[in-house]
Amino acid sequence: MSAPNLLVLATGGTIAGIAGAATRHDYRPGQIAIEDWLADAAEFGLSAELTGKQIANIGSEDIGPAIWTRLHSEITAAMADDAVDGIIVTHGTDTAEETAFLLDLTLPATKPVVLVGAMRPADVVGSDGMRNFVNAVRVAGDAGASGRGVLVVMGDRVLAARDVRKVRTRGTDDAFRGFPRGGIALVTPSALEWFGNPWREGEGARFGYREDLPEVPILYVAAGIGPDLVDRILGDDAKGIIVAGAGEGNMPENVRRRLAEHAQRGLVVVRASRVDEGLVDREEGEDDANRFVAARALNPQKSRILLKLLLGEGVSDLEEIQAAFDNP
Repeated sequence: MSAPNLLVLATGGTIAGIAGAATRHDYRPGQIAIEDWLADAAEFGLSAELTGKQIANIGSEDIGPAIWTRLHSEITAAMADDAVDGIIVTHGTDTAEETAFLLDLTLPATKPVVLVGAMRPADVVGSDGMRNFVNAVRVAGDAGASGRGVLVVMGDRVLAARDVRKVRTRGTDDAFRGFPRGGIALVTPSALEWFGNPWREGEGARFGYREDLPEVPILYVAAGIGPDLVDRILGDDAKGIIVAGAGEGNMPENVRRRLAEHAQRGLVVVRASRVDEGLVDREEGEDDANRFVAARALNPQKSRILLKLLLGEGVSDLEEIQAAFDNP
């Protein structure tokens, strides 16, 4: 069997970062060009043909619609190219889950698309970037990766875009986890084991892609906040708002009342949780009265992505929006 042809789209991040000394904590992300990275990777004798393209070389905290648009365009073209078997995106870890989820919702599941990053820059002791990348090559070149949507490879785990979340600021083993599902595969440079069958086989994109998505801010609930904060965050342009609520999406009573007033005027209010793991279930009586949506398993940042896409397609029916959050 011939080696798979993989397109590597580089955006920067820690995986392309340089500290300048093996024991330094601080570093500059996005310093290694994709050509140099692939030249280093070639020394490992990977069983894949790799072609690189530099999309950006920045920290992922600066990634937004312009880079998402370029990534989406490049991946769409690669999916239509019979010479490309899979796509890898090198990405900073801070917002990898948002990019992965956006791409997962707006791309068909016809070819493997794998995001990969690193928790440590390339030139420090214990750097994890090259191992993660070699693992990503194995996943993206495997036929079993198709039909699973966009995947994230970190720390010898393969995680689905809808589940993946960054849970630690440091460390390499458990910095990323999946919720409500854990990893869907284990991968090393020499082995790959999938758990379960593909769930999106043959499925097309669930949303059309557009760069000019509606504004959706996130309100972070903390003890003592008041309703005036809601109005300041919403401004004049917001079409929806995500509440990063305490516990199961809870908020102070005066904040709830103010949000309910906005919801009665057409603002879409989604209750998510600031807690790392846990479901936010719909409370039929209260949520119906307030006209709120429950985020279920999606954290605030992923809830924002989904709501922006829904509003971008003109979806305003709350039952339809709730159904999308029930089955993202």
